[in-house]
Amino acid sequence: MKKNPIPVLEFKGLSLQREILILDSIDWRVLPGEHWAILGPNGSGKTSLLNVLTAYVTPSRGEMMVLGKRYGAYDWRELRKKIGIVSSSLRALLRFDEPALNAVISGKEAILNHWGEILEEDREVARKILKEIECSDLAERPWGYLSQGEQQRILIGRALMAKPKILILDEPCAGLDMVARETFLEFLQRLTRKNKDLTLLLVTHHVEEIASFISHVLLLKSGKALASGTKAEVLISKILSQAFDAKLKLSKQSGRFHSTVSSRKSFTV
Repeated sequence: MKKNPIPVLEFKGLSLQREILILDSIDWRVLPGEHWAILGPNGSGKTSLLNVLTAYVTPSRGEMMVLGKRYGAYDWRELRKKIGIVSSSLRALLRFDEPALNAVISGKEAILNHWGEILEEDREVARKILKEIECSDLAERPWGYLSQGEQQRILIGRALMAKPKILILDEPCAGLDMVARETFLEFLQRLTRKNKDLTLLLVTHHVEEIASFISHVLLLKSGKALASGTKAEVLISKILSQAFDAKLKLSKQSGRFHSTVSSRKSFTV
């Protein structure tokens, strides 16, 4: 008899209360082999959800399991090493003259702006990762001379240096033009094909960024999980209209979704 797979992560009734209720009784389950988009308008709770997932913010109620470990019964500092995260805030923290190779190596110990002696074995691993992220020719190029798309790839390489099981991309396409965005999403598709054991969570508020390799969507609104499931179950005009308080029309072409705002007025179902 085949056993049920252990979830990569699972939230049960997860809430975050501060002066106000930020996350409200979220149930969410991610299984091996799934790649998720976390979608929602500004202020829907996406960033707070990430902060709870990485345990930089303590949930107020509910249960959280990540990679088979229960929050509160395991040292989350160790578990964080298996969760890679790429966000725009990291880009600003890296030194202008930091070579791309060193930036990747710094991910091994989750430090920024590597200093001190670098082991040759770490250089070799980083070179392999640069090849994997299709940036071998950028090894010696200073951080400040990389394009934004190249910087995103190097940050992904930096995250891969720690051999994570979960890779979180927090609005990775923000600031990219339409060509750079498509090039980057095609790169992510190749990356997920090569790394079968890696679960990718892509945070966005644009359905156009939900590429074909994304299998599931968690849709947030006002701190609640409005919908959760496969793309076919969640990416529906009526549900998206509720989430964004506007009348939206979704269309699909070549496996990709596109949205059109047909009314900016408050939309009620």
